[in-house]
Amino acid sequence: MTEQTELQLSQLGFRFGINGPHAARTMMLDELRLLLHHTDSQATHKEYATAVVEDNVLGKPTRKARELTLRHLGVLYGLDVSNPIFRAMRRLWPLNEAAQPILALAVALARDPLLRATQDHVLGQPLGAAVSREAVERWLSKAYPDRFSPASLKSFAQNVAGSWTAGGLLSGHRNKTRSQPAAHPESLTLLLFLGYLGGRTGQRLFSSEWTSLMSSSPDELEALANSASHRGLLVFMNAGGVKEVRFPGYLTTEEERIRQEISHVV
Repeated sequence: MTEQTELQLSQLGFRFGINGPHAARTMMLDELRLLLHHTDSQATHKEYATAVVEDNVLGKPTRKARELTLRHLGVLYGLDVSNPIFRAMRRLWPLNEAAQPILALAVALARDPLLRATQDHVLGQPLGAAVSREAVERWLSKAYPDRFSPASLKSFAQNVAGSWTAGGLLSGHRNKTRSQPAAHPESLTLLLFLGYLGGRTGQRLFSSEWTSLMSSSPDELEALANSASHRGLLVFMNAGGVKEVRFPGYLTTEEERIRQEISHVV
């Protein structure tokens, strides 16, 4: 991926680099759920900050803890309606509580390069296979040689495993195994949207690194897309095997222009 493409994707809400909240935390699903429950869908970043720091809706013991939590949530999710990825997640979030784990995981992957670095390892394991912390540590050591101390590497691997478990792709408390998350039209909508932001269209949306999170067959993905279309979450048309997916109202004119520029080089 070129620097120009990374810059354009950053304008659409993605994050790149070598740092991310998973060095210290999981994707904080419980905190996110609580925060979104206590704030309006059109809340500004300032209003999210007020809810966390001043109103302490997350029940943190000190102001410093509240400020740190806000910082991590802001990096992981954006907490800003000007961010297309967060805006799409916020739009889908209240529609189906069961879809929320994948919605949160997908946005965390888009915005935390450290978590994203483990995706190939986790998805590369067959369903039911053991996924040990030590194996995650070895994977991270190869991806980031000489970056982490043994202690920080262990902590990072535990945080990553916690997020994959919260998202439904791993199961188990101490001994993790690869599992298949529940599939919902809302979660597929966001996964297709992330692929769309990355420049994919049509059939290629259904074979991206995003839809691979579902571990679903092509027929299952198409059935979910049809369901999402019937619910007005997106527009899906399939004529003669030619698929078209559109997301009316999800992007501003400027955001769509940037997305189209990305699509020319993907």
